Amino acid sequence: MRKKLFSSILLFLLLNILIKPFWILGIDVNVQNAVGAEEFGLYFAIFNFTFIFNILLDLGITNFNNKNIAQHNQLISKHLSGILSIKLILFVFFLAVTFFVGWLIGYNSRSFLLLAWMCFNQFLNSLIIYLRSNFSGLLLFKTDSILSVLDRVLMIVFCSILLWGDITNETFKIEWFIGAQTLSYLITVFVALTALVRKTNIKRLTLNIPFSIAIIKKSLPFALLVLLMSSYNRIDPIMLERLLPCGNTSAGIYASAYRLLDALVMLSYLISVPLLPIYAKMLKNKENIGSITKSVFVCVFALVSGIAITLSCCSNDIMTLLYTSHTEASSNVFRILIFGFIPISITYIFGTLLTANGNLKQLNILSAITLAINIIINIVLIPRLHEVGSAYASLAAQSFVAITQVALSFKIFKFKPDYELLLKLSIYVLFIIGCNIVLPHLGINWVMHIAIVGIVMILTLFALRLIRIKDIITIIKER
Repeated sequence: MRKKLFSSILLFLLLNILIKPFWILGIDVNVQNAVGAEEFGLYFAIFNFTFIFNILLDLGITNFNNKNIAQHNQLISKHLSGILSIKLILFVFFLAVTFFVGWLIGYNSRSFLLLAWMCFNQFLNSLIIYLRSNFSGLLLFKTDSILSVLDRVLMIVFCSILLWGDITNETFKIEWFIGAQTLSYLITVFVALTALVRKTNIKRLTLNIPFSIAIIKKSLPFALLVLLMSSYNRIDPIMLERLLPCGNTSAGIYASAYRLLDALVMLSYLISVPLLPIYAKMLKNKENIGSITKSVFVCVFALVSGIAITLSCCSNDIMTLLYTSHTEASSNVFRILIFGFIPISITYIFGTLLTANGNLKQLNILSAITLAINIIINIVLIPRLHEVGSAYASLAAQSFVAITQVALSFKIFKFKPDYELLLKLSIYVLFIIGCNIVLPHLGINWVMHIAIVGIVMILTLFALRLIRIKDIITIIKER
């Protein structure tokens, strides 16, 4: 299982490292520069609004399906037809709820037009994620990896043509960006569905009411969890846009800082994708999950803590490189927000473990408390600190949920604290902090700064034996 997990993670990371940086730095950033912070802020706020209600398109079915198919492969054909029918019905429900809430909070006609379009895109994206969960549940991680980047590859092609292809004399519009997403999602859905139909030999969609009710009942705890997590992860720009007079601009500044964090967090998310079915299968077989959890935690924590500390120190240079306006404000937000990379990544490990074990009640309680913490801190700090206040709220909420999930995991699985490991990780973090303090005084540019810290990270990991060459050689041989 460790061989399968790490080889899967390497493939996921390789494909996404090749594609996602160009998407973020080459396309997403240039779109915001082309349309401006205010226009992109409106898009970003509405996107996050639809993302919060995205769970209504799924009701936790994808997470349930991923775990269930991993444990019972033979059910895939039966479930696929029924669940696809359910998702079409849920789309109508999703539209009704988002439009009603949009009307309650005062969206105007243009906002409603963008909302409708992005609701359709959310449906397509939800469909892709569900289709991928079947490949993941079957442990077909190669196919899942390809599908995980296909939509981004297509969007890069379409947006590149619109941005630099000189096919029109008009100024780039945010609607073009949304349209490129739609076309990319449609193609990806077609490819994923075709591959899955061939795998399952499904002939037609059938709506089985008793089956649908049974699936939704089993999925509802997953649905509540995803809704709460989406809310405390995505509510910040919505509150900025609603609470401040120049809310669109503040949301745009927040989006500038959040974009790079969102890209980095995707790497942690990709680790959790193969981790969920592997945890589910190991728990079903009553295998020891302590060793694999420890190995994944060490690798993830070492990577993300080093990245967060270093990028925070270089925040002004990075924002100046990426954006043409509001760079100082974006830098102030990013300097705080990037530290959220650490707790978010930790929750992708321990939250996934608790989900695979079925501890959804505890996870939902923790997520509800986290959402309340986030909203309260936002209400207090946004009027005073604007987007910087939202950054503090996000970091506080993410830190709370990470710490409590780790504590809950230790209690349930009876993990024993490894004080030697904690000491080594503390020394590692201190080395990275020290390196980042010293380097700016040497007069080197920020690119060299990041490169040197990267080398120090690798050397320190091997010196402290947090990563051992013997383990790497073993995994390569097994591969």
